[in-house]
Amino acid sequence: MQQAGLIVAVLALGWNSGAAADNLTKMEWKVDGVTREAIIYVPAAAKATATPVIFAFHGHGGTMNHAARHFAYHKQWPQAIVVYLQGLNTPGALTDPEGQKPGWQKAIGDQKDRDLKFFDAVLASLKKDYKVDAKRVYATGHSNGGAFTYLLWAARGDVFAAVAPCGASARRDLVQHLQPKPVLHMAGEKDPLVRFEWQQRTIDAIRKINGCGDGGPWGQCCTLYPSKTGEPVVTYIHPGGHEFPAEVPPVIVKFFKEHAQQ
Repeated sequence: MQQAGLIVAVLALGWNSGAAADNLTKMEWKVDGVTREAIIYVPAAAKATATPVIFAFHGHGGTMNHAARHFAYHKQWPQAIVVYLQGLNTPGALTDPEGQKPGWQKAIGDQKDRDLKFFDAVLASLKKDYKVDAKRVYATGHSNGGAFTYLLWAARGDVFAAVAPCGASARRDLVQHLQPKPVLHMAGEKDPLVRFEWQQRTIDAIRKINGCGDGGPWGQCCTLYPSKTGEPVVTYIHPGGHEFPAEVPPVIVKFFKEHAQQ
């Protein structure tokens, strides 16, 4: 099926993760003449009922297939549309300087904004084909995908009800563009790649942006920093390194469910 440059095909997955996986679909878009891909889960009610959307971004060197398996947000929130996007080969800020592995643009204007344009194209097609709840659109990603989540917040902040970057830090040139937004940030205290002190600086900056006070417990490994204006920051700090713990997706979904745009 092809419509307005969009090609849709059922993805033949080499793994079986239950009924939800049966509804995973591979989709393609032409963006500036380049084929871009994503794996999408769409609940049956999305044609008729206002439906939340989660955009999920893999790390540098990752794939949409691995993200769908490992993040598996469609299992945690089967009533939401979930989009696992595929990056293109990109020079990494910390690894892969020759850009032989897939990733995401690192700054506004980098790579001719190819990934921002990709995001725009996907969201536009979802709004065309389904009843997207514009007050409940979310973004999350790990490592380079977490950094791109911060970039999306800076460049497309009005779109999102909340974001959840993981194992990432925000570039200083992006921080100045961030407007108050509910945020969950996951970090490992022993992260050897995106050092914890870098992530702590980002957390401190977003707490200031959101006008957050002192923190209190919000479940295991989590601290909630309330905001008088309704844009809290939650941190999920685990004792490990750069990994993405299996316990994180349900916490992110819990956080997203608590926040909708007013």
